[in-house]
Amino acid sequence: MVSRVVAVALSPTHSFSKALQSEIRLIAGMGVEGDAHMGETVKHRSRVAQDPTQPNLRQVHLVHAELLDELQAGGFAVGPGTIGENVTTRDIDLLGLPRGALLRLGPDAVVEVTGLRNPCIQLDHYQKGLTSATLDRDADGNLIRKAGVMGIVKAGGVVRPEDRIRVVLPTGPHQALERV
Repeated sequence: MVSRVVAVALSPTHSFSKALQSEIRLIAGMGVEGDAHMGETVKHRSRVAQDPTQPNLRQVHLVHAELLDELQAGGFAVGPGTIGENVTTRDIDLLGLPRGALLRLGPDAVVEVTGLRNPCIQLDHYQKGLTSATLDRDADGNLIRKAGVMGIVKAGGVVRPEDRIRVVLPTGPHQALERV
């Protein structure tokens, strides 16, 4: 099984969904060229309101296509880019990655995983019930956030659909992802 990029997307505005592209360019330390969330400091409006000088740990949003499959089976009208991700993946356990894992996307780009996307009410504004559909509980009752992972760009490059994804795990103990 080879992990791969299914789709890439961006939006120059703070719209909920992102438009599919034939390719996106990642810029080291900044994010996706032309995307509203690109920058060294936070760009998500709620975080800017709290403290605009915070480092941007959410430069790139990745969602596993298996989540979209699950949501579609549940009756939701979603596809790549519709829930705001820049990169849609397949055959990679994004949620199981440790903090600090490196994702090599295509020949050059590298994204460091910083944490989990926290599903918010914007999902329900898109389609009623979508927020709760991206949340779950494990056997112990702990909350599971399924809406993808966030990362920062460590090495720039062009990313296209069908590009291979290679994972480089950090040394040391596994640090479970938390929301960022």
